[in-house]
Amino acid sequence: MIFRRRRLPEHLAAPFEAFQALVPMLERAKAALTESVPGTRLPGRPLAETLWEFEEGLRAVDQGMPAWRISEVEPQWLAARDGVREALSLAQRLRGESPEPAGFEGLIGLIGDLLAPLGEPFEQAAERFRSLRA
Repeated sequence: MIFRRRRLPEHLAAPFEAFQALVPMLERAKAALTESVPGTRLPGRPLAETLWEFEEGLRAVDQGMPAWRISEVEPQWLAARDGVREALSLAQRLRGESPEPAGFEGLIGLIGDLLAPLGEPFEQAAERFRSLRA
């Protein structure tokens, strides 16, 4: 028995590649933000710096979103776009207010709030693309 790898229909290949190109950008933005968390050896980077990098990364992701907008993944695309914009809006508000989170738990909570809108929509979009393989 020969197993063949299922492939995306040809008209979905370019949107899927555009989606895949955004995922590392999104992951870098998220990783930059988490560098504010102190570790056992490092004190953590200043929140203002990592917040700025996070915003820059999200802006780049937002600019690339139209390249993978197709009817087959429209609900997932809308959720991902809304998640990016929600996280970006929250980051901009936080930067404008210059809050200092209260301790380690406050910082973790703040970062969690910023990251929350981003994970699930992109995971669901990836799953939808997988389900479209013929």
